[in-house]
Amino acid sequence: MDTLGFELAEDTPAVTTDGRTKRWVVVRPPGAETGIVLARADDERQIVTVGNQTGGRIGFFLYVDDFESRYQLMKDRGVVFSSGPRQESYGLVAVFSDLAGNRWDLIGPA
Repeated sequence: MDTLGFELAEDTPAVTTDGRTKRWVVVRPPGAETGIVLARADDERQIVTVGNQTGGRIGFFLYVDDFESRYQLMKDRGVVFSSGPRQESYGLVAVFSDLAGNRWDLIGPA
């Protein structure tokens, strides 16, 4: 959470459909209305897909106003970028993976 600069939006105890305890955790970029639910894999079917929910494609996009500052901050916090930064028609972009192996685009203004 700190590495990407996200904030904790919700952390609520919950119960699975079969009565086991779990947590409902939502994080989001500061000031954002949309968040991401963080959940532990619950069974073997889920465990084998961790980090590959998008089939190896980039499935998450983090849009930032100040690309250079955020890119450097993330690198300083240990994020490894597999490509970029590069200029695209829609803006500056660099690809990184999260701790579970999910691929993200960090995107800044054109």
